[in-house]
Amino acid sequence: MIGRPEPSESQPYFQSYIDQVAGDDLEAALERPGLSDLIRGLATGLTDHRYEPGKWTLGQSIQHVIDTERIFAVRALRIARGDETPLPGYDQDAFAESTSSRALSELADELDRVRASTLDLFRSFSADDLRRVGTSSDGPLSTRAAGWIIAGHERHHIAGTDRYLERVA
Repeated sequence: MIGRPEPSESQPYFQSYIDQVAGDDLEAALERPGLSDLIRGLATGLTDHRYEPGKWTLGQSIQHVIDTERIFAVRALRIARGDETPLPGYDQDAFAESTSSRALSELADELDRVRASTLDLFRSFSADDLRRVGTSSDGPLSTRAAGWIIAGHERHHIAGTDRYLERVA
């Protein structure tokens, strides 16, 4: 079982994501049905829908979840392996703007593949690996905190999907 991180294992900003995850087992949280299941049931025409002008499309928002999971998984890997290089942040808006329009089913399939890889990665870490703390975005980040942030970030975007659906009806 991969337990919850201590608040000192990540920057305060990320605690809001960690707090969105129920339970005390990261592996169970990452295995729960999530965003990919939700978007499989949506109309394909919603991919390019924005809930208001200037906001990301639904497709961009989902791609953002995929990109963020990959980035935090790489951060976790580097920290777990003892890489002491301070890890930079990334410009999420630049990433979102550079995405191409894709079918929701394609995004759901990709998210499932990324999640399977994330689970494999976290299952491979020892207890010492999981507690190791590095520097990311100018603050502390432990391997296990990165995993909890991945799970919470997805939950955050599941909750936000309602905004896209409310404006369509």
